[in-house]
Amino acid sequence: MAAAGRARKIGPPLDKPAQAGQKRRMTPFLNVARSATGHRWLGPTPEEDRRAEAMAQIAGLPLPLCRTLARRGVAPEDAAGFLEPRLADLLPDPMALRDMGPAADRLLAAARGRQRIAIFADYDVDGGASSALLQVWLRAMGRAATLYIPDRIDEGYGPNVPAMQALARAHDLIVCVDCGTLSHDPIAAAVALGADVVVLDHHLGAPDLPPALAVVNPNRQDEDGSLGHLCAAGVVFLLLVEANRRLRAQGAPGPDLMAMLDLVALATVADVAPLTGVNRALVRQGLKVMARRERPGLVALADAARMDQAPTAYHLGYLLGPRVNAGGRIGQADLGARLLATADPAEAAALAERLERLNEERREIEARVREAALAQAEARGLAAPLVWAAGEGWHPGVVGIVAARLKEATNRPAVVIGVEGGVGKGSARSVPGVDLGAAVQRLAAEGLLIKGGGHRMAAGLTVQADRIPAAMDRLAELLARQGAGAEGPTDLAIDGLMTCAGATRDLVEMIERAGPFGAAAPAPRFAFADCRVQARPLSGGHLRLTASDASGGRIEAVAFGAAEGPLGSLLADPGARRVHLAGRVELNHWQGRSRVQLRLDDAAPA
Repeated sequence: MAAAGRARKIGPPLDKPAQAGQKRRMTPFLNVARSATGHRWLGPTPEEDRRAEAMAQIAGLPLPLCRTLARRGVAPEDAAGFLEPRLADLLPDPMALRDMGPAADRLLAAARGRQRIAIFADYDVDGGASSALLQVWLRAMGRAATLYIPDRIDEGYGPNVPAMQALARAHDLIVCVDCGTLSHDPIAAAVALGADVVVLDHHLGAPDLPPALAVVNPNRQDEDGSLGHLCAAGVVFLLLVEANRRLRAQGAPGPDLMAMLDLVALATVADVAPLTGVNRALVRQGLKVMARRERPGLVALADAARMDQAPTAYHLGYLLGPRVNAGGRIGQADLGARLLATADPAEAAALAERLERLNEERREIEARVREAALAQAEARGLAAPLVWAAGEGWHPGVVGIVAARLKEATNRPAVVIGVEGGVGKGSARSVPGVDLGAAVQRLAAEGLLIKGGGHRMAAGLTVQADRIPAAMDRLAELLARQGAGAEGPTDLAIDGLMTCAGATRDLVEMIERAGPFGAAAPAPRFAFADCRVQARPLSGGHLRLTASDASGGRIEAVAFGAAEGPLGSLLADPGARRVHLAGRVELNHWQGRSRVQLRLDDAAPA
């Protein structure tokens, strides 16, 4: 019973019953008021239905695709442009960001003046990809840079005084990427020794900025926030766009930036940046670049992960990203960044092999922490605005992953803290519509945290162990004011009906043009009504299904981790084989062939 209950609570992410400010239709879709996993199914709003039908008539597109576009607020006349986004149309003017001009000038001066350059980067995928972007660009300019990534455990996040002083003594320019906005003392220490410092970041800033030559950050308090959805690699890319523009104005060609979009795409997805606007165009183009298999590090990483198809956002977030992160989490902090930047296939293969081994070790550590954190969170209750857990000796390299799992399971912001020597170091993950970074930063300002910061969807914090309960109570209060926990984790959003016969390869390929899918742009979920199913178990606790309906068609389906939970109980019950199914249609590629597959999220008796 305990295993089944736990499987239910850590199943697919739940959806709020509101999309883009609209209340979804409150009558259960297909009359499913309580599914096998305890969800109420909610279909499109009447307005979304009308927009989808109008789009199908005006644009001549399949209705399931139009439902997907309508849910994203796309107008019928904009459908064609949305399905073929052009980066040239969506890329903002880099000079819209404060300090961009001085930052671009200083980078160019260092590159062309053969000055000594250091890059101080965060130890996650965004930091590694950001540093790699700069290294690749500088290499094309004939320059090399020193890479410095702090150790997660010994040094913690962001610049520290000893490291910045050491870099300042040996370099003319230090570029901080994916960190630095709140690092007043370390940057002041570097400046005092004569080095210039440029910060390229996206984490929330305080009213006062550090004494850097330039702080380029769309989440500075004096920015309008219109580019606040960019990850650090997106900010670095804009800097390189501006630097190339200045080179062209001087009659000099700049390095090929389009070939670097694979790095931007990886960072954007792995950092859970919203896949809307320019981010969507960056990832879409970056996936095309990655499919060419020209970057040795990403080729080696994909081979280690046994990827046998063109990359998708899923691969970036769940296969490649965790492997890049593995070094920073439990091993040598700079392995991922070095892998992404190297031009040597042999070095790339060796680094990818090391990261693969570290990733396996990370999984084992994560599984132990996840089980303990889930049990603790369940005992505390999962209905509060904030779900949190803290434990002695929990590895700080995996608390962020476990926080993400708790967030997915409960549709609430989550914090997981590892305690060592009376101090807790934690990571937090949020849900759409709740600004977690601002709340954590306020806690730090109020003195409940030793330090803390981040952005809307993720944050990090350090706290005295004896103050953890008080800090979490206050954080829950701040998040509740933003609406966290106001809507229960019981609603599953359905985009519409689909038949087994209608789920064709052509339709799935057209729906995929509305992607890539990810943060703030979830993959569409369709219901298949009154199906007969045959279920068979797979290794790892998964289920493979064959479903058929009145259309005369059949579709293969897979339900990951569902064999021992309530979903598996329903599907394996001989007396309840006629069921409604809900999930995401996709193309399953295997041994050079591909076929339509339903990735099952939920089911209910028909």
